[in-house]
Amino acid sequence: MKIGWAFCASFCTFGRAMNVLRTLAAAGEDITPIFSENAYRNDTRFGKAADWVRQAEEITGKTAWHTFQEVEPIGPKQLLDLLIIAPVTGNTLAKLAQGITDTSVTMAAKSHLRNARPLLLSVSTNDGLSGSASNIGALMTRKNIFFVPYRQDDALAKPASLIAEMERIPDLLPGVMTGRQPQPLLL
Repeated sequence: MKIGWAFCASFCTFGRAMNVLRTLAAAGEDITPIFSENAYRNDTRFGKAADWVRQAEEITGKTAWHTFQEVEPIGPKQLLDLLIIAPVTGNTLAKLAQGITDTSVTMAAKSHLRNARPLLLSVSTNDGLSGSASNIGALMTRKNIFFVPYRQDDALAKPASLIAEMERIPDLLPGVMTGRQPQPLLL
């Protein structure tokens, strides 16, 4: 399967994402890493951007895409069977829900969805049960958009925060590829 794996700037989940990426690559999946501009450029307390990009490229054996020019052909040339955005931030959820295409990741999603192919979202946001809740709800009603099951991240310290069970992605792919939302959605 040809998979695009897009990283948005929820840097604290990049280590988990790399582990899942490794699992999929070891299973023989053909994966192209995609980075939002912020994920591609910004160093954080969770690591240097260049190190994360290099790690994704080493795992997949492919150069990471991070510009409009690189991702726009995804749809017209039918480059992917599946696009995974993991992690997907509240900011990107809002843009997808409103049809805003101003980053490499939102352009990749728009381009991919034009061919009625599946988009799998792995939520990682501190406002999932507040500001981002309406965007999650809106996207749940859209055809070809699926969610990795998610739960509250830390119900006491961060009561509105949601985090997806990203490690489950390899097991979810057969169902998503046949148009089924993984269940249960809320853990």
